[in-house]
Amino acid sequence: MSTEVLPGSDVREDTRTVPDLSTGDGDHERFAHYVDKDKIVDSAVSGTPVVALCGKVWVPSRDPKRFPVCPECKEIYESLPEGED
Repeated sequence: MSTEVLPGSDVREDTRTVPDLSTGDGDHERFAHYVDKDKIVDSAVSGTPVVALCGKVWVPSRDPKRFPVCPECKEIYESLPEGED
């Protein structure tokens, strides 16, 4: 990870590598993922993809109650400080 100041400006370029944000059919078909509630509403209205805590990117279209919670999302969620959800 590195951040670099662009010449002649106060703008910093973020050159971090992005984790694998798969949009293909994968475990998102088998798990319910944790996503910010506001993002779910926006996705429902606009059809834009959401990013789960685990990094999975997809457009929600199924009832999450029908699937077990993603273990990685659950672990991340439980590690957040109180009030950060």
